Amino acid sequence: MTSSHGLAGRREWLGLVVLLLPVLVLSMDMGVLFFAVPFISTSLAPSGTEQLWIMDIYSFLLAGFLITMGALGDRIGRRRLLMIGAAGFAGASLLAAWSGSADQLIAARALLGVAGATVMPSTLALIRNMFHDPRQRQIALGAWGGALTGGATLGPVAGGLMLGHFWWGSAFVIAVPVMALVLLVAPVLLPEYRAPRSGSFDLPGAALSMAAILPLVYGVKTIAIEGWSLLPALAVPAGLLLGLAFLLRQRAAAHPLIDLSLFRIRTFSGAITVNTIAMFAMMGFTLFTSQYLQLVKGMSPLAAALWALVPSVGVGAAVGTGGALAGKVRPAYLMAGGFLIGAVGFAVMTQVGPHSPLALILTGAGVLAAGSVGTMTLTAEMVVSAAPPEQAGAASATSETAVELGSSLGIALLGAAGAAVYRGGLDDALPAGLPAGAARAAQDTLGGAVSVAGQLPGGLGGDLLAVTRSAFTDGLHVAAVVGLLFMVGASVLAYRLLRHLPVPAAHPKQARPEPAAV
Repeated sequence: MTSSHGLAGRREWLGLVVLLLPVLVLSMDMGVLFFAVPFISTSLAPSGTEQLWIMDIYSFLLAGFLITMGALGDRIGRRRLLMIGAAGFAGASLLAAWSGSADQLIAARALLGVAGATVMPSTLALIRNMFHDPRQRQIALGAWGGALTGGATLGPVAGGLMLGHFWWGSAFVIAVPVMALVLLVAPVLLPEYRAPRSGSFDLPGAALSMAAILPLVYGVKTIAIEGWSLLPALAVPAGLLLGLAFLLRQRAAAHPLIDLSLFRIRTFSGAITVNTIAMFAMMGFTLFTSQYLQLVKGMSPLAAALWALVPSVGVGAAVGTGGALAGKVRPAYLMAGGFLIGAVGFAVMTQVGPHSPLALILTGAGVLAAGSVGTMTLTAEMVVSAAPPEQAGAASATSETAVELGSSLGIALLGAAGAAVYRGGLDDALPAGLPAGAARAAQDTLGGAVSVAGQLPGGLGGDLLAVTRSAFTDGLHVAAVVGLLFMVGASVLAYRLLRHLPVPAAHPKQARPEPAAV
C-alpha cells in the first residue's frame, strides 16, 4: 500500500512484477515466431505472401492501435484495458496454436497485434499511478525496460527450446499461462485508474490514427525487407498525409485522443525525439548482428540466440547504474552519457571483420545495448512524468508509436545502406567460373550466398563465402558508422533539449496517490 509520503509499498512492487509479465511475453513474440516459421511452412504450406503476412501483421496492427488503446485506457480504466488485452492475447494465442490454415493463422496474429496494443500503454500508465516517488518510479521503469529487452533476447531461445520438443503451436501457447496469471492476480495487486472528466471517445481520431500508422509502418517495413516497389512506396506518403489529417483532427476535437499541447512541453517532446533517434540506430543494427553470428560465424539460430544473451549482462549493469545515478545526476547528463556509450559500441562494431574473435562483436553489442537501454528507461520516465496523470496512457502510447516508427525506419534505412555496400562490394569481385544462378543468389543476400556455396564444386564455394562475407562486413561497418553518428547526434540533442531538468527530488511532499476509478 502507498505510504502517506508517496513511497510505494510491498503491494506496488508485487504489482510491478505483474505488469512486467505481459511486457516480457509481448517482446518475446517475434523471436519465438522466427523459430516457428520453418515448421509452420511445412505444416500449413503458406505462400510467400502469406508467410510475410504471418510475420508482419502483428507488428502492423500493434503500431496502428497503440494511440487508440492508450486513450481508451485513460477513459475506461487502465487495469480493465490491460485485463481485456491479456484475455484477448491468451485467446488469440490459442487460436494461433491450433490454426488449420495460413489464413486462420494470419487472422489470429492480427488479433494478437490488437490485444498487444493494450499492454504497453497500460503498463506504463499504471507504473505512473503506482509509483509517485521519482526515484522509485525510475527503478520501476528500469525493470520495465529490462523486461522489454530481456524478452526480445529470450524469445529466440524459448522458441528454439519449445520447438525442439513440441509442435509448432507450442510457440504460441507459451503466452497463455502467463496471461492467465495476470488475469488472476491483477485485480488484487493493481490499482484501477480512469481519467476524471475524460469526455467522449474520439472515434474519427482513432480511425485516422490507425489509417495513418498502418500504411506508414507497412511501407517502411516492406521496403526494408523486399526493396522498392510501387505499393509500399505510395503507402509511406499516404500515411504521412493521413497523419497530418490526424493532427488537424486532434487540434479541432473537443476531447482529443492526445493533447497536442503536450508537445510544447520540452521534457515530453525532447524525450520522444531522442528516444526515436536511439531506436532508429539500435534496432536498425540488430539485424546485422544476428546475421553476422549465423551467416559469417556459421552458428545455428539457437546457438546465435544463446550467444546473444551475453550482451544482456551489460544491459543489467546499465539499468542498475542508471537507477543509482538518477537521483544524483541531471537527466540530460545521464542521457547524453548513455548515448555516447552507445556510440562507443558502434565504434567497436566498425572493427569487426569476418575472422574477428567472437568476443569483439559481443562486446560491441553489449556496450551498445547498455547505453541504449539506459536512455530508454530515462525517456520512459520523462514521458509518463511530463504528461498529466489523466493522459498518461495516451502519452505512453504516443511514445511507443514513435519507437515503432523509429525501429522500422532504422531497419529500412540502415538495412538499405548495408545492402547497397554489400552489392557494390561484389562488383567484379565474385570468383571466376561461378554459375549465373549462384551469382544472382549471392548478389541478393549473404544468406543466398551461404545457401548456394555448399552446392559448388571444389574450392569455389569457399572462395564465394570469403568474398561475400567480406562484403557483408563492409556493409556492417557503414551501418555502424551511421549508427554512431546518430548516437552522437542524439547525445547532443538530449543535452540541449533536456538540460533544464533538475535532479529528481527524492520524496516530494506534494506526491499523493492519484484517485482510483469508481
